[in-house]
Amino acid sequence: MRRPKTRYARSGDLNIGYQVVGEGPVDLVYVPGWVSNIDGMWDEWRYAAFLERLASFSRLILFDKRGTGVSDPVDLDHLPALEDRMDDLRAVMDAAGSERATLLGHSEGGPMSILFAATYPERTASLILVGAYAKRIPSPDYPWAPDPVARAEEIARTEREWVPDDMAIALAPSLAGDAEFLERFDRYLRRSASPKAAAGLLRMNTQIDVRDVLPAIRVPTLLIYRGGDADVNVEEGRYLASRIPGATLLELPGSDHLMWTGDADAILDAIEGAVPGTGRAPEPDRQLATVLFTDIVGSTERAREVGDHGWTDLLRRHHEVVRSQLERWQGREIDTAGDGFFATFDGPARGVRCAASVVEQVRGLGLEIRAGLHTGEIETVPEGVRGIAVHIGARVGGQAGPSEVLVSSTVRDLVWGSGIEFQDAGERDLKGVPGPWRLYRVVST
Repeated sequence: MRRPKTRYARSGDLNIGYQVVGEGPVDLVYVPGWVSNIDGMWDEWRYAAFLERLASFSRLILFDKRGTGVSDPVDLDHLPALEDRMDDLRAVMDAAGSERATLLGHSEGGPMSILFAATYPERTASLILVGAYAKRIPSPDYPWAPDPVARAEEIARTEREWVPDDMAIALAPSLAGDAEFLERFDRYLRRSASPKAAAGLLRMNTQIDVRDVLPAIRVPTLLIYRGGDADVNVEEGRYLASRIPGATLLELPGSDHLMWTGDADAILDAIEGAVPGTGRAPEPDRQLATVLFTDIVGSTERAREVGDHGWTDLLRRHHEVVRSQLERWQGREIDTAGDGFFATFDGPARGVRCAASVVEQVRGLGLEIRAGLHTGEIETVPEGVRGIAVHIGARVGGQAGPSEVLVSSTVRDLVWGSGIEFQDAGERDLKGVPGPWRLYRVVST
């Protein structure tokens, strides 16, 4: 196959490299793992053959996430959060003329694909995850994540020895005796990221946790795992499958984590078999969103101080501030009742930054607000938005103090890498919501 032309999509201030291969009836977006290089993929014949097969039954869209491969680098002190990468994916789909596509998320590409499918069901025909995971820090309900001490050493070693001698063997043990492959793959990894970037992205990926997002996925989902994969345990696939409505789990023999080595044909057959079934439309009225609730602290007392006319003017100026920040951070105003706002965002970091900015700006009006945010599944109905996530968000907001932004642990888990800093605000009982809930106070954005 002739090498595809690399093009660039604009995502904010960054250029994201992408390629389009094939002319199939269905768009298939490949979301690669940890690091990648779309030009370098075609230099390894096994990888090229895998991509050619995908392009034989789809219009295949490839891209390098920001900070990797041919895409623009990122500030290593402010690594991209999942929603930044979702922006990149949307920018690539728009540039490629893809309104709706099947997402193929491999390994670390899985969490972002999960979040995208839940947030943008109207743009996701179906979801295929290969060797993907929900989190990288173990917990009682998710014991298969890497040991934190071993993970920290892996990150330090990655920067110190990029590329570690045994990395290729660990990811593709079936080719441990192929010295030429091992050398080519090491070279591919070096072209995909610098030592500091590779280590920084590993550090950021360690903090990702999309467990709470899984029940909000409403598109057909196929999970593919190799039973002997030492990098991502097949039990992680069973965990995901048990929490994604209607998901199908396929366990294959083999030990390679790279999906294009080992018995790649078995994985390709499964992917091809899943893609034709993507015609089932998602439920457009249900999606993942971040909800924000704000209200003015001590509004009754302040209204009494300034009088009816003064309060009306102050409330108008407050509303102008909130609406200007909603526009800046791409929020959607759902309802305004008295001195409070209810808004939604398609990215939790944008919602947090919007809330923090409103807190700061209304101080100039002599006002203080409280704000609360939660990320969960919402349902759009003619009269507005409803769902348990809305109820939780309102309760979180009710727990906040003057000039305080509180978030649920779900929001905190989804914004790692964004540079937002939190302080543990302890466990709280939220009225009408089974709990307790651990909340976090925003201290810096």
